[in-house]
Amino acid sequence: MKAEEFYTDEALVAAIREGRNLNHAISFLYRQHSDKLSSFLMKYGASEEQAQDVFQDTVVAYIDIAKKDSYRLDAKIGTFLAAIAKNIWFNELKKKERSTAREKLYEKGRDQVEEDVSHFIQEREMKQELHGLLAKLDEPCRKVLLLFYFENLSMKEMLEHLPYENEQVVRNKKYKCLQAFTAMVKNHPLMAGSRNS
Repeated sequence: MKAEEFYTDEALVAAIREGRNLNHAISFLYRQHSDKLSSFLMKYGASEEQAQDVFQDTVVAYIDIAKKDSYRLDAKIGTFLAAIAKNIWFNELKKKERSTAREKLYEKGRDQVEEDVSHFIQEREMKQELHGLLAKLDEPCRKVLLLFYFENLSMKEMLEHLPYENEQVVRNKKYKCLQAFTAMVKNHPLMAGSRNS
């Protein structure tokens, strides 16, 4: 069967189940449903790139479902794909909302000490002294604080450079390291003098 040929819903499911001309079947799914589903997702706030990512996840999920013997064609494939895509996208939105809410809560509840230290870090003339103090921290703390304050990386970006399992662990580590660093700053004569001026 050529990729240009048309599949009925039944023939498409049979091809997926049997692994027969699977690439043609998947190409057909893309040709028939990609544009429609992308437009559908964009109505719900997805960008074009996000819509394409969700569509790819949808096709993978659909193939997995179609391979199961319990799967029945109770609805047209297009309708079924739309339901899967909508579910995936809404789950993504919920995750993003929870993450944003946690980030706002964290930012709102930050300790005044962190703001004081941030102020020091941003001052050019203090960077030399700060680097000296940072060198006294252990390697994991030094790396976390350098990535956040000097390279201005987000928690998500920092995760790519650190051996931690998620953003919350990075956030907790940064907080602990910052407390240790703050204590050093408070006890440093030059820094203490600068704070009072």
